[in-house]
Amino acid sequence: MTPQDPATPPTRPRRTDHLTRTDRAAGAVVGSAVGDALGAPFEFGPAGAFSARFPDGVGEMRGGGGWDPGEATDDTQMAVLVGESLLERGGLEPADVFGRFRRWAAADPKDIGLQTEIVLTSGDPWDLAASLHFQMTGLAAGNGSLMRAATSAVYFAEAGQEATMAAARRLAALTHGDGAAWEGTAVLHELVRVALDGGDPVAAVPDTLARVAEGHRTRWATVLAPDWHPDLATEFNGAVWPCLGSALWALRTTGTYESAVAAAIDLGGDTDTVAAVTGTLAGAVYGLPAIPVRWTGPLHVPLPGSGGRVLDAADLVALAEALVRGPAPAHP
Repeated sequence: MTPQDPATPPTRPRRTDHLTRTDRAAGAVVGSAVGDALGAPFEFGPAGAFSARFPDGVGEMRGGGGWDPGEATDDTQMAVLVGESLLERGGLEPADVFGRFRRWAAADPKDIGLQTEIVLTSGDPWDLAASLHFQMTGLAAGNGSLMRAATSAVYFAEAGQEATMAAARRLAALTHGDGAAWEGTAVLHELVRVALDGGDPVAAVPDTLARVAEGHRTRWATVLAPDWHPDLATEFNGAVWPCLGSALWALRTTGTYESAVAAAIDLGGDTDTVAAVTGTLAGAVYGLPAIPVRWTGPLHVPLPGSGGRVLDAADLVALAEALVRGPAPAHP
């Protein structure tokens, strides 16, 4: 489970050409949820806690920290809300997504990011709430728009690079007024698109960075560089830059879905979200078959504000399949 040194050539996928697009899409959606639930009990804990708890290298859904074994957090709950809105509305209607977020936040979810909660409960209109919060605080570069991106990344992938990155920015802007969060979410969308097409998201980083807004490109290039390591982060990994940088590092320096997610959790800090983002990428690369049943079996996603609904892994697979089939508008 110990990730390689950054200088060591990566041992990433031996062979994934047998995977279908649906395998990869389901891998991204379920992989994100599994990373979320697996990392939740370790949130805000020290580095190495996952390996210390599972010294034999076989991690399990054990729960803890207020979470039941296999229980997904706000990361996955919001991703489901995004995905269901896209399917039910036939595309991206930001006001509808925001309304679903707002109803969810009002239903007292077990966990919700502070910035997201302030924006969603402010009472301000959907198209002003995040920007007004950013104007008042100057702080809006959290990783909350990354954590929920698996479903939208799958949905918009067929629309191509420009469209998927544009959709990511619009979705991020619903709760995050800092353009850094928009660009990070756009990068994640594009790397998932590449993976769903059977490509290598690590190799796609330079081209993706060329599509990042110029004012944000240098900082993103730093954390996505092949020699970057999470120890070099200048912010807590609850910020958007080290969160995505750490996820890409975990993918780049490991060789399986399991080892990538374990490496992410072992970084400590915001373990559920870093593992969710890692799981999105690793799931898209390695596909649903690479995610252990011992992790998907206990997985469940409560949806506050949705009449007591609780989704399981099969529901997430069905959601991913629908997202692959659903229309991806050319101009989101």
